Amino acid sequence: MKMLAVHKEYIIKLYLRNFIVVTSVFVSLIFILNILEEVSFFKDLNLSIYYPLFFTLLNLPSILFEIFPFIFLITTQVFFINLSNSNELFLLKNYGVKNLDIIKIIGYLTLTLGIILIIGFHTFSASLKHNYLNFKNNFTEDNKYLAVINDEGLWIKDEIDGKINIINATVIEKNILKNISISQLDGKFKLYNTIIAETADIKNKYWIIGNTKEYDETGIVLKKDRIIFKSNFDYLKVSNLFSNLSSLNLMQLRDQYFDFKSLGYSTRDIQSELHKIFSMPFYLLIMIIIGSVLMINIKYNKSKIFSIILGIIFSVFIYYLNYIFNLMGINERLPIFLSIWFPLFILLLFSSIGLVKINEK
Repeated sequence: MKMLAVHKEYIIKLYLRNFIVVTSVFVSLIFILNILEEVSFFKDLNLSIYYPLFFTLLNLPSILFEIFPFIFLITTQVFFINLSNSNELFLLKNYGVKNLDIIKIIGYLTLTLGIILIIGFHTFSASLKHNYLNFKNNFTEDNKYLAVINDEGLWIKDEIDGKINIINATVIEKNILKNISISQLDGKFKLYNTIIAETADIKNKYWIIGNTKEYDETGIVLKKDRIIFKSNFDYLKVSNLFSNLSSLNLMQLRDQYFDFKSLGYSTRDIQSELHKIFSMPFYLLIMIIIGSVLMINIKYNKSKIFSIILGIIFSVFIYYLNYIFNLMGINERLPIFLSIWFPLFILLLFSSIGLVKINEK
């Protein structure tokens, strides 16, 4: 196996060292902000500091995964600042290593790290996020309200007015549930009533259920054309229950996609999440190109703080650009593929323009 040139090894090691430092800074900031939020959540429960610490550690990796693109941008800036401060950038040029060569080296490294983040880190962070949501659910009033989607449709456990309702629907079309069965149990989990219906409008928490048949505990059928059914769930709450996709790994997202599709439930959120994950290596690559262009094209006698602030401003702009396009995709104003990849194409186009004559800088 051909050995890496000395300058390539040096550039890779320096970049990784800066990456670890910048990531550590962001981890510290996330930890401080998140633990304040968890302390606020647990303040009325009279629990030890162990709980805020524990929940912060569970939640931290998923937040970190979301901001990795901006970590790579800042890392690239710090990397070039270090090369400039030690005059190593000019030394590398004297040995025939051009600016574009440096960008290529850290670009290949970034693509490799991006693939590792998708395969390894995302799976790890999703698992911890799943545990975070499950454990935290035990400390909220919503613990008695559960909903899942599987091959048999939507299932809801809803406790209200001393009754336990187990609800199943095989199809969801926006705010309409179809082919519904509701098993009603008392506080001792004894079945006393069953409702079978064709449709239910769940626009609000007073469902309008049409074409119903009710069966009491003896099996006697009581037919009713329409009933008003009180629930803790409405369409918005059902939708929000499945919106936290950061707690699912790639295989779970795939399974969720097919479950939603079989139920007729919108899969746009899942498609968007999958595209965001798979686009991560290219997103990271674009961010290091932007960081490189910023640092190489500005004069090095300018304040380094100014450079970092400029990078942060770009990060905010890029975040909102992606957010707006992603929202347009989820709201069906754009195809999901375009909503994720088109902003990256725009960023790649503008950053590539900055690479023109970059070796002359």
